[in-house]
Amino acid sequence: MGKEDGESSNNDMGIGSTHYFQCPLLTTTNYTIWLIRMKIILQANGLRKMVESDRSTADEKRDKTAIGYLFQGLPKDMILQVASCTNAKEVWDTLKTRNVGVDRVQKAKLQTLKSEFEMLQMEEDETIDSFTAKMTSLTSQMTSLGSTLDDATRVRHLLNSVPERFIQIVASIEQYSDLDKLTLDEAIGRLKTFEERIKIKQGKIFDHQDKLLFTRHDNNGQRHSYDKKKKRKICSTK
Repeated sequence: MGKEDGESSNNDMGIGSTHYFQCPLLTTTNYTIWLIRMKIILQANGLRKMVESDRSTADEKRDKTAIGYLFQGLPKDMILQVASCTNAKEVWDTLKTRNVGVDRVQKAKLQTLKSEFEMLQMEEDETIDSFTAKMTSLTSQMTSLGSTLDDATRVRHLLNSVPERFIQIVASIEQYSDLDKLTLDEAIGRLKTFEERIKIKQGKIFDHQDKLLFTRHDNNGQRHSYDKKKKRKICSTK
């Protein structure tokens, strides 16, 4: 059970059960996703503090374990770039600096992302799933740069960004829900339910219109005559 608890079976590195967690490989384009996944892996093994806390409180064995996880997620060329680092936090900060940039560049990137988020609007033919995926991508990138948007902000932006066809459900949510307590997942769920109802209703309308068109065509394709003896109309196709 020692391996499941993250205890090291490697006396040299103290890496623990790294084979239970397949670390994602960092590339030049996936830092945001890599960062999120590595945070989860480190946290699951009780090692997140090794890359975030003050070095004076670091445990040497746990520090080496964290380094082992980080190195597992780096290609050879990046390992050489951080090989001189003496602890996990230094490796973590070096990777962050190389991928995120210095503070000035970081702030510029963050401001760009905030602007993109504020201007993000849902297209008329776009689905809730597609639009919220864009929202999530932007907020995740902002989080990696140190700026986190709370649910209330994201919920309000979502409700203000959907097309006019959602105005009925948006008005209902704003009237009957506390937007400061409503979670983003709940708001998305209500919008998706309304979206499905619209699709079903439109499907019924189209089906009814098709039947009307068929009926009109059928009527226009018939010729009427009158049988005087039987006193009734006789329909024949033209």
